[in-house]
Amino acid sequence: MKILVVGTGAREHAIVHALASEEPAHELHAAPGNPGMAAQAALHPVDANDGRAVAALARTLGVDLVVVGPEAPLVAGVADAVREAGIACFGPSAEGARLEGSKAFAKDVMAAANVPTAMAHVCTTVDQVADALDAFGAPYVVKDDGLAAGKGVVVTSDRDAALAHAREALDARGADGRVVVEEYLDGPEVSLFCLSDGATVVPMVPAQDFKRVGDDDAGPNTGGMGAYTPLDWAPTGLVAEVVERIAQPTVDEMARRGTPFAGVLYVGLALTSRGTRVVEFNARFGDPEIQAVLARLRTPLSGVLLAAATGRLDGIEPLRWSDDAVVNVVVASQGYPESPRKGDPITGIGDAEALDGVHVLHAGTAVADGALVSAGGRVLSVVGRGADLAAARAASYAGVARIALDGSHHRSDIALKAERGEVAVP
Repeated sequence: MKILVVGTGAREHAIVHALASEEPAHELHAAPGNPGMAAQAALHPVDANDGRAVAALARTLGVDLVVVGPEAPLVAGVADAVREAGIACFGPSAEGARLEGSKAFAKDVMAAANVPTAMAHVCTTVDQVADALDAFGAPYVVKDDGLAAGKGVVVTSDRDAALAHAREALDARGADGRVVVEEYLDGPEVSLFCLSDGATVVPMVPAQDFKRVGDDDAGPNTGGMGAYTPLDWAPTGLVAEVVERIAQPTVDEMARRGTPFAGVLYVGLALTSRGTRVVEFNARFGDPEIQAVLARLRTPLSGVLLAAATGRLDGIEPLRWSDDAVVNVVVASQGYPESPRKGDPITGIGDAEALDGVHVLHAGTAVADGALVSAGGRVLSVVGRGADLAAARAASYAGVARIALDGSHHRSDIALKAERGEVAVP
């Protein structure tokens, strides 16, 4: 097929990397892409958030399928524009993407579908936030209602910090500002990607990511510092439970509203002492989890995405997965997440990829004067594969050790507790 992948990050590079491994080979394009994708796809300098420009490019290239990676283009209606041009597109409509674009909307859908989730108050003033914080008590959970690139959530025992985050979020949105204050959910978190064509739901394998910037979950939330799969500690039957109680009812409710959800429903879960609860929905693959998940997928990704885009998921064979473990470690630039530094040279990627079981995906990179440099907060994803978590961790961290980026940092404990058997469900 001819396939166009929309986006610039490691998530999109992971998709391109998976598509590029298939036989027979596809003709791959990326808009705008990043330097790491250039070896596998033709890059096109098109604004990913401009639906008409993306649709025009897809039409000019004569592609069979467009895959929209990031949340911002989905919320902006890029998938709608592509479909209106008569081209198959993997990614929900702007209305479907509201499941991620508005936490309040997602809560409304979950309530209608009887999906288990945290109790929450939607607040439009600081006084309402203060009342909600006092109602739930510490730890406090405050979420910006809109898109925030994975960094719009504060979980803290400091009431003043929670109020400050809410005030900043409300001020930034003006008259339409809303924040969601939730009860805190105990237990380990799990990410499960559920593919949908608007009616049928097909789950992938679960993964776990690490949001805090530092080891032992210290420091502020980030877009994600690493992830791993499989989750040997997860309860038997978790995936089936999530499909039956969460993903399928949500897809059914969206269809009932006349806005079918076709794409990937990212179900963020907490396995609490009171059962499985939804932490959040997203409308796209999660980064950094998808980098690990796709490394285990053995079913050709292209056919699965096309089936989802064309209403034919009910006809595909069950997804096939490698038994290997995969660990993804994110290399971040100096100052991330508060004030990431850009423009530092990056070397050693080739040395890392020379190691057995290691590949490197670009996130925030650029080429300047012929040299690869950092161009964002999360710069690279170093993916290691092995027979078990210990081997996968060793491969990933060996790859990280071969990469040089001045001032960079990474977590050293991705999947460590799971490797040691220290993750428990209450």
